Amino acid sequence: MSPLSHDFERAFAVGTAALLVLSVVAVGVASADSTRDDLAFDPDVPDTGSFSAPTADGTATVDGETYDSAQAAVDAADPGDTVRLDGRFDETVAVDTANLTLAGSGPGTALLHGDGEGDVLTVDAPGVTVAGLWVRNSGYSTAENDAAVYVNASRVTVRDSRVTDMTFGVWLNGVNDAHIVNNTVVGRADIARLTDRGNGIQIWKTEDSVVRNNDITAVRDGIYYNWAKDVVTSGNAMWDLRYGVHYMYSDDCALRNNTAFDNDAGYALMVSKHLVVADNVAVNNTGQSGHGILVKSIDDTDIRGNHLVGNGNGLFVYNSVSNRIVGNLVAGNDVGVHISAGSTEETVYNNSFVRNDRPVLAVMNDQVHWNESVGNYWSRANPTDVDDDGVGDTRYKPAGTVQQLTAEQPAARVFASSPAFDAVRLAESSVPVVRSPGVVDARPLTEPPHEDWRNYYERD
Repeated sequence: MSPLSHDFERAFAVGTAALLVLSVVAVGVASADSTRDDLAFDPDVPDTGSFSAPTADGTATVDGETYDSAQAAVDAADPGDTVRLDGRFDETVAVDTANLTLAGSGPGTALLHGDGEGDVLTVDAPGVTVAGLWVRNSGYSTAENDAAVYVNASRVTVRDSRVTDMTFGVWLNGVNDAHIVNNTVVGRADIARLTDRGNGIQIWKTEDSVVRNNDITAVRDGIYYNWAKDVVTSGNAMWDLRYGVHYMYSDDCALRNNTAFDNDAGYALMVSKHLVVADNVAVNNTGQSGHGILVKSIDDTDIRGNHLVGNGNGLFVYNSVSNRIVGNLVAGNDVGVHISAGSTEETVYNNSFVRNDRPVLAVMNDQVHWNESVGNYWSRANPTDVDDDGVGDTRYKPAGTVQQLTAEQPAARVFASSPAFDAVRLAESSVPVVRSPGVVDARPLTEPPHEDWRNYYERD
């Protein structure tokens, strides 16, 4: 087909839409499709503001000896010993004995309170376990990477602890086989600018590690990856942040079963490849970025089984190729999927696009086909299904002439549900000559794969 013919077809489609719009008399205003105000989402997160610190002077015990300084007890310990802490210690501690366990009976009984300068607890030896402590009051410098817990060695575990009033929470500094599990991380909410805060868990040049079941709030980014590899992050809850999870230059990592809500963006995936992003929840991420999942310069990645509800963009896909977007619930967002900058090689099927104000915003000059045999469910598509196999017989264009026209001329949105625009949509789905730029779903589903989408809106 010649460029002239292509231009003619596009002009024909747009012109038809314009003529049909002008022919409509007394068309009602289209109602908004998303229902963010009706979200019934009540995550189970701790009350971070009502936690009592121990006030009694601290005692540290190791090998039957008792010390009034945690550092003195750590210095007296041999490899493999357990140093038990009880009460409050106003000091910073450095551990350089391998395979040591530094433990309290719980964050409410054992507190390491720093002096507001530098790091509070530094781990410089491999095989160390930190458990059941409250570590707080690090320095304020983002440039110096001031942290509550700074890990400089491999095979270190930080678990069942509370990390607060710090710049960075737990910093993994070029280590392997770290386990950061079941901790609560709360930054300094009184520092208003998110860019002046550090990150909850900082993963720098770290490999083969696990970050699991942590609650993170009041920091810049909840979990930040930089040059990491083979890190599994699962079961974490992150809220009131810039980004819940932020990847940079980190390959072969997995992000599973996490929850990110009330952030600028839930999950920001940037300049990485071979990721697995599965079964996560992103709800009401509507800040300056406003994405459930941001995909920027991401290649060969699986994005599957996620619930993206009530965000600005459910998915924002930019300059990314060869990704598989499968089995996700994308509901009640301003835009279901915003796709641009050459992201034309994605495979997209078995997703449920429900109640989004705009199903797809495609900023592109080409027509892109997402699938061939099985497509996605679109709450506005109403496809015919003659053989009753659950797969529509006519294609659907969630981002076609109507979407392009209303994007360029917002005033035309008043006609979005009109018979005129319905006629244009019908033409695009059934007449091959109408080949406008955008996204085509060749075989839309007649029923949503996600029957549980209503759970986000039902109220008692």
